[in-house]
Amino acid sequence: MRYLTTAEVAERYRTAESTVRYWRHIGKGPRGIKVGKRVLYPEAELLRFERTLIDGQEEWGLAS
Repeated sequence: MRYLTTAEVAERYRTAESTVRYWRHIGKGPRGIKVGKRVLYPEAELLRFERTLIDGQEEWGLAS
């Protein structure tokens, strides 16, 4: 399984690292796991998060 850093997640979603951290803080966005002082995101979790957006199960979804 591949794990991505906060910077890699931010690049994937074309947003700032601070935005990814904010999503985690408010309980939105992909869930990360803490490894020491770092937060890593399993690639499978990013796919789950994207699926919830596509399916409309999250308040953020596809733009019209």
